[in-house]
Amino acid sequence: MTSPIVRIQHVSYAYESNYALQDINLEIPQGAFLGLLGPNGGGKTTLIKILLGLLKPQKGTIDLFEENINNFSNWNKIGYVSQKANTFNRGFPATVKEVVSTGLTANIGYFRFFKKQHRQKIEQAVDLVGMSAYLNTNIGDLSGGQQQRIFIARSLVSDPSLLILDEPTVGIDSKHVSKFYDLLHRLNEENGITLLLVSHDLGTITSHANGIACLNKQIHFHGSPETFAQLPEYELSKIYGHSLQVVTHDH
Repeated sequence: MTSPIVRIQHVSYAYESNYALQDINLEIPQGAFLGLLGPNGGGKTTLIKILLGLLKPQKGTIDLFEENINNFSNWNKIGYVSQKANTFNRGFPATVKEVVSTGLTANIGYFRFFKKQHRQKIEQAVDLVGMSAYLNTNIGDLSGGQQQRIFIARSLVSDPSLLILDEPTVGIDSKHVSKFYDLLHRLNEENGITLLLVSHDLGTITSHANGIACLNKQIHFHGSPETFAQLPEYELSKIYGHSLQVVTHDH
C-alpha cells in the first residue's frame, strides 16, 4: 500500500483562545477525490491555509508527499483554485493564455520570456479543460463556468499531483455545474490528480467524491459517500449544529 500524499496527525490551531481546528487526524491517499464538508466557521479555510503553507499548525504534524510540511518546498505539486467567481474583476485586461501563464511564474520567475516548452504546457493545460478555442480570448468575456475552467488550467500548468478546490462552483450557472464536475472526474480518473474539494452542497459532493470528511473544528466523519448518506439526521445535526438532510443527485 502506498503512503498517503497528505497525512495530518493531531493538528490544532487557535485564533487567540478560540480553536478553529482541534486534534485533526486525516489522511488523503494518492488518487482520492475527497469532499470536505462542514459549517461556516468549522475550520475548513484554516485547514486549507495550513495545507498551502500559509499558516503553521500550532500542534501536531503534517506530511506532504511523505515529507514534513516544515521542510516541504515543492509547492508546484499542489494546485489551488479559490472561490474565483465572487472576487474576480471581469474587467481585468488579460487573455486566457496570459492568465494561465501566471501559473508558471514559480517555475521560471517573473519578467522572464517563455520558451517553447512553456508555451506548449500552457496550451496543453487549456486543452485539458476544454478551452483551446478561447486561448486568445479576454478572460472577462467568458462565462463564470468558463472562467473557472481557466483558473483550473492555471493550476494545472505546473503539473500538480494534488488539486485543492475551495467552493469552486460558487457563482457558476447551474447548467454549467454538471460540466464542471465532469471535468473534475476526468482530471481525477484519467489524469490521476488527487482532488480535495471543499463544498457546502452535501447532495452534490456525495454524488461526485469517492470519500467524504466532515470538519467542524474536529473531524466528525471520514469515510465513503455511501456510508455518509446513511447517517441518521441527528448525527448530521451534531456535525452542523442544526437540522439538515442529505439529498443526492444523479451524475
